[in-house]
Amino acid sequence: MNKELLEALDVLEKEKEISKETLFEAIENSLLTACKNHFGKADNIKVEINRETCDFLCYAQKEVVATSEEVEDDLLQISLEEALKHSKKARVGEILNVEIKSKEFGRIATQNAKNVILQKIREEERSVIYNQYFEKEKDVVTGIVQRYVGKNISVNLGKADGILSESEQVEGEVFRPTERIKVYILEVKNTTKGPRILVSRTHPELVKRLFESEVTEIKDGTVEIKSIAREAGSRSKIAVWSNNPDVDAVGACVGQSGARVNSIVEELRGEKIDIVNWDENPGNLIQNALSPAKIVAVFADPDEKTAKVVVPDYQLSLAIGKSGQNARLAARLTGYKIDIKSETQAKDTPGFRYEDYIGEYDDEEYGEQYEDGYENEYTENHEEGQVGSLAESYEESQPEGNEE
Repeated sequence: MNKELLEALDVLEKEKEISKETLFEAIENSLLTACKNHFGKADNIKVEINRETCDFLCYAQKEVVATSEEVEDDLLQISLEEALKHSKKARVGEILNVEIKSKEFGRIATQNAKNVILQKIREEERSVIYNQYFEKEKDVVTGIVQRYVGKNISVNLGKADGILSESEQVEGEVFRPTERIKVYILEVKNTTKGPRILVSRTHPELVKRLFESEVTEIKDGTVEIKSIAREAGSRSKIAVWSNNPDVDAVGACVGQSGARVNSIVEELRGEKIDIVNWDENPGNLIQNALSPAKIVAVFADPDEKTAKVVVPDYQLSLAIGKSGQNARLAARLTGYKIDIKSETQAKDTPGFRYEDYIGEYDDEEYGEQYEDGYENEYTENHEEGQVGSLAESYEESQPEGNEE
């Protein structure tokens, strides 16, 4: 038994995750390569390796001819006299397997055989690493900061390094070597030098995956993250929905005393996170998305995917947010193009008043539906400082017509 070879294959299979069968094939190919280098060709040469003992046999299939004078090629033919030395059953015209001693190979042939095995091991190792990280594409992993490469950062992900490019870094974040960080795997490319892994700290899915790992209810499907909007390093808004009426979606994400959301905020270096309830009614959803601002009314158009929002005068700047951030994130979260005005501005602006919509529903087909449905909903919610809605749908855009 070739014990040393067997132990070496076991180590490679365990550490590099390369199957033994692949390694056996590499050894067989290396021996064929050595034969070709030694004899000039290897068309009739076969290699067999015992998978249990690692003993191998290399032989040439030669045609038996009557006399040595008839032998035209020593590699392809053998005289009957020589054949009988290998097998007493040899007969003219038959094919005889003649063993080739690998020790007879020259130094160059042996070196080439070694290179074939090493090349195959490297290829398989790259393939294993690529497949391993390709399965983690669009997921979050923990990495260790290695070094800065120009403006990019090299992050060790375990068996491979990821590249955190400048465009995927959060502005203002600075990392120290050996620091552990969580990154989102954007893409895994297979190259001749091994897998190239691109990671991100700015992608909205990073926040989503962090919540999935932190919140048990999201992991088991009880709570769903319906939408997410993010301005990396500054603020994120997520809309959540509970499939169980007994489970509070927002409360599950926040955790006891804010423990769950705080751990995510800490990982994101203090980035603020607003968690709101998802609602199929776009008016209610827009109201939730614009929190903490209070809303007087929302007029949503499903065809144009726009929404006109009325807020109390003292809440206008809060609804819009610093540099328009709150309204901008709400627009991305809901998908609606949102235009916000104060109650004072709305009185003199078409489209922001209840009476502007009466004419659209005066015909017989919609009149009754409008009066029984929307009018009552608007009136009740307006009195409560809540919201009325004309439709369900959404689109992303930046708020217009208002500056802080």
